[in-house]
Amino acid sequence: MTARVDSATEIDVPTGPAHRDGGVAQATPPSPRRRRGNGWGARLEIALLVGPALIVFLGLVIFPVVMAAYYGFFSWKGFGPPTDFIGFRNYLTIVQDPAFQEAVLHNGTIVVLSLLLQGPAAFLLALLLNRRMRGQSIIRVLIFVPYVIAEVVVGTGWSLMLQTNGAVNDQLEKMGLGFLAQDWLSNPDLAIWTLMGIITWKYIGFAVILFLAGLQGIPDELNEAAAIDGATFWQIQRHITLPLMGPTLRIWAFLSIIGSLQLFDLVYIIWGQYVASTAGTSTMATYMVAEGRNAGNFGYGNAVAVVLFVISLVVALVYQRFVLRRDTEGAITGDQKKGRFQR
Repeated sequence: MTARVDSATEIDVPTGPAHRDGGVAQATPPSPRRRRGNGWGARLEIALLVGPALIVFLGLVIFPVVMAAYYGFFSWKGFGPPTDFIGFRNYLTIVQDPAFQEAVLHNGTIVVLSLLLQGPAAFLLALLLNRRMRGQSIIRVLIFVPYVIAEVVVGTGWSLMLQTNGAVNDQLEKMGLGFLAQDWLSNPDLAIWTLMGIITWKYIGFAVILFLAGLQGIPDELNEAAAIDGATFWQIQRHITLPLMGPTLRIWAFLSIIGSLQLFDLVYIIWGQYVASTAGTSTMATYMVAEGRNAGNFGYGNAVAVVLFVISLVVALVYQRFVLRRDTEGAITGDQKKGRFQR
């Protein structure tokens, strides 16, 4: 349909259904496209893509947890089918055992100290390495090297160097600082700090690389604009860098918390199965091995594994609910929150 304005100009009006309201022609909006339904082809595609990962997850995570919970109801020596059913006795013993309570306290201490020591140190190193400087690549590699070294090598090396007659005390003597020589591994007042020093040395490289990736995602224009407005370096870091680094910091903190709750290898290698409890560095994982496998009580060890799994799961769910929620909600559109996916 064509409306003539003058002899020289013509305006094309859509020829679709229209109605007039007050003499003005209004075109009826096109009907929304029909959503494509998930037919058998789409379901088969989803099954082929998700199926292998789901089978691996069920077989290597869920099934072992279920079997561990089952064996935890028995007094089982690890040979043959479990027959001595004792109910919740293993789980009650775990909760009431002072050694397990002490191990939980040690894990909690490691969680807090890891966040307070590794986080600020890694962030400052990342700020330093994010600036152009000579030897920047070499320094990044040297900081990241401890993270890729096997825990067995790290534990063995530090256990030899930190003995009373080891390399650390020997160097202190040669430097005239013999009064600083300590029993770094056996002294209960120092052992936990020794462990935190080793953990920080081992895992700070991962945090630095993660923070560097987050810093490189911040546009330089923001810092330049703040500097032009008169903001100092530390004001820029506080009001611009830290807020934009929030998602990266929260993800690192989550990984650090879960890793601290499940810490086993370094403690077991450096302090051994029995010394860790007397030195004040035992963890829930070392307690599980010492009281389960080494004691020949595999039913009790499985119960400890289930308790450790439940504690880690609860902490992860709470952290995701109250800390990571802002990041996941920021990635979801309004329509998706209501369950309507735009196509």
